[in-house]
Amino acid sequence: MWLACITIVVTGVLLFNGPSFADRNASEQQNKQVNPPTGKLDMIGDIGDYIPGEVDDPVHDPALLRTDDAYYVFSTGILRNVNDPGGIYVRKSEGTLEGPWEAIGEIPVPDWITGYNSEHLWAPQVIEYDNTYYLYYAVSSFGSNRSAIGVLSSQTPHDLNSWVDHGPIVTSEPGVTDYNAIDPHVFEADGSLWIVYGSHFSGIKLQEMDNPTAVAGEVVTLQNRPSVQHNPVEAPTIIEKEGYYYLFTSWDQCCAGTDSTYKIAVGRSESVTGPYVDQQGQPLTNGGGTVILESEGNQIGPGGQDILQVYGHDYLIHHYYDGDADGVIRMQIRTLNWEDHWPTVDR
Repeated sequence: MWLACITIVVTGVLLFNGPSFADRNASEQQNKQVNPPTGKLDMIGDIGDYIPGEVDDPVHDPALLRTDDAYYVFSTGILRNVNDPGGIYVRKSEGTLEGPWEAIGEIPVPDWITGYNSEHLWAPQVIEYDNTYYLYYAVSSFGSNRSAIGVLSSQTPHDLNSWVDHGPIVTSEPGVTDYNAIDPHVFEADGSLWIVYGSHFSGIKLQEMDNPTAVAGEVVTLQNRPSVQHNPVEAPTIIEKEGYYYLFTSWDQCCAGTDSTYKIAVGRSESVTGPYVDQQGQPLTNGGGTVILESEGNQIGPGGQDILQVYGHDYLIHHYYDGDADGVIRMQIRTLNWEDHWPTVDR
């Protein structure tokens, strides 16, 4: 392409014999829309790696964002220490959702998180609202519900130093709240913004928002697994499709490498506030949920999911532990299929 583009200088003006950068970019974007990849995508580039002392390319709890000229994945930060916690990690693809993905680094950590004993920021999610991007993230330490959900904003998501922090918008404290304020997911429904969050403790919670940086609604419980020890349900994601709201969650044990038992389950409701039921009609508040993805082949413990609805497809992104690489965390994107208003995944 570059060899066919000859630069000619005429009276101090650069002219290009060939398509302009804008034209080429528009053509590439049009091709993405006409021929988007589907199925279990063949992921290329920086999709997660770890070599002690050499490479730490983290991709736990990936979240997808599409802009006019690129895709981004935001994920849990590099695990370091409480004095130097890892910020939300970012990677970019100027190609398709398959990649090639390029790791571009971490967003600076806000000062207010000191005191939460967090060694890295967790489980981000990003939305675009009124021409501004908002990034939600969690601060906590493993096994504690002394936690908080914070939010950053930017109009240039590729500029890691452009993100402005707005502080915590949801918090939880032992002995004060029975829920855990981590794993945020913000979405629009019924003309409002909503935030769904939660992990273990008393399950998955939903609140209405006043605006992208303020939560005001009452706390509503959407899902619990009371008969399972430690109530292992977390990482909620809600999408709307053809008259139903679908709640996707991650179940069981994460963060244990190839011993992880993470899996992805779903339920649906005709109202954003519930009640949600699984494919057999079991309420999600009483342990219900239809599992749609669990360990298979080298992809062990899939979870920490996000969903991007674009080009007429629903793309599920999740992390997994690579059984062929001693449990290195990598990311996978695949399309959802729909049968009788229930999702299945491409394998």
